[in-house]
Amino acid sequence: MGVQIYSGALSLVAKSGVGRAVEHQREMLRRCGVEVTDESRADARVVHCNTVLPDSPFAALWARARGKKVVYYGHSTQEDFRQSFRGSDQLSGLFRRWIRFCYNCGNVVVTPTEYSRRLLESYGVRRPIYVLSNGVDTDFFRPIPEARQAFRSRYGLSEQDKAVISVGHMIARKGLPEFLELARSMPQVRFFWFGYTAPELVPAVIRDALANAPENVTFPGYVSREELREAYCGCDVFAFLSHEETEGIVVLEAMACGIPTVLRDIPVYEGWLHHGVEVYKASDQDGFRTQVEGLLNGTLPPLQEAELELARGRSLEQMGRRLRAVYEREGLPYQEEMPSVMAVLHKHIPLYFR
Repeated sequence: MGVQIYSGALSLVAKSGVGRAVEHQREMLRRCGVEVTDESRADARVVHCNTVLPDSPFAALWARARGKKVVYYGHSTQEDFRQSFRGSDQLSGLFRRWIRFCYNCGNVVVTPTEYSRRLLESYGVRRPIYVLSNGVDTDFFRPIPEARQAFRSRYGLSEQDKAVISVGHMIARKGLPEFLELARSMPQVRFFWFGYTAPELVPAVIRDALANAPENVTFPGYVSREELREAYCGCDVFAFLSHEETEGIVVLEAMACGIPTVLRDIPVYEGWLHHGVEVYKASDQDGFRTQVEGLLNGTLPPLQEAELELARGRSLEQMGRRLRAVYEREGLPYQEEMPSVMAVLHKHIPLYFR
């Protein structure tokens, strides 16, 4: 057995980007021929930790005490903790110290972008840090005409109706207030926000914004993977106005479906997503509206070929090969060594022949 993905309290983040990233890890490993389990087994020689929940760093230390190697994934930063849940801004300094402790519990840290790598280094993470995209399942997320028809039928949209979607937790950091304001300024367009966050976890200002959302906004909640693919394929624009990300798996999913994408111009996208090449970027409400309207009325080209190429370059197969290269570079024992001929003979030849 090669790799254990520590499950612990993963169920608490299953409906989040971290949960999706863990699913991708399993599939990456499987596709590049590495055996993987969620169970705590003595023969698993490498352990992946993915959360900064209290159990994970201690699971990492326990694994290392038993001679195993730990790959700690750097999904979280102080910056993306802010503007999220109630009290997150006040606790962000403490959170920074906590995640530094967590990541230093690993032998190796893997984080999805150069931007997040620089942040972790600035916190004082002392382990080798590798940049590896969370990847996207391009076999599943791809342009499908039937999926477009299913989405439009589900929500009563004609082919002439324009639809803009976003995906994520219903929090300020994800750009929910700006998305609602964009919808309010374009009443002739249907807007959809996919995702759910319990109201008691978010500040009053977000609860008020949701209570006063314009009538052209629909909140389908957290939906299945299949229904989300229908939404990507069926919309006209994916508008992701997040203030802070370590990568943005939903961005890769939308691009893999070939849907025109508008993003907030933030540092995490620098160097790999370029304005007017794969996506469109803006920094304020006027800019968001200009880009979205340009895509809806056809005055801006949709950039489908370039975004599909970028998404395919981050397929799970390719990311799996790069993950295996990290193992090999760091000397992580992700697969059993081939036994020698003499060892096999010694194990299987009956004692009286020796």
